[in-house]
Amino acid sequence: MVAIKPKISTYISLSLVLLVLIVGLVLLMRDFTYKGSFGLWFYLISCSLITVVILMLLVKMMAGWRFITAGKDHIIVRLPLRRMTKVYPVTEILAWEEETVLANKKEFKQVTIAFSDKNSISVSNHEHEAYTELINYLKKKAAKQMLKMKKA
Repeated sequence: MVAIKPKISTYISLSLVLLVLIVGLVLLMRDFTYKGSFGLWFYLISCSLITVVILMLLVKMMAGWRFITAGKDHIIVRLPLRRMTKVYPVTEILAWEEETVLANKKEFKQVTIAFSDKNSISVSNHEHEAYTELINYLKKKAAKQMLKMKKA
């Protein structure tokens, strides 16, 4: 059984960035309340921008929090925040493909698996553990559904 879960180090670094953004937003609003060092337009634009970035980060963190188990001819997708578990037999995989992107001399890989109920999951090598084991499992059990690899 292959257990794919989010890397804790990724969530720790995203949480630290989120904490810095929240502290910055609080300090900016405190400055507006007590000093008013800048014009109103600056506070409106900067607070709105920081809030949108915070919300986007929170959504990314919450959407990525899923656990996938592959083995015994099944793929089990567990989404704890939605309190949902789906079990897919390997025969329900319509297609899967692995994308590879080279950036800053590092190789980023992501696999997307599409199921027959029109749901899909994506797993990346930098955000999830046991990525290569999942690829090996898919190559062994669902080799016919593999699409050509993309290199970007």
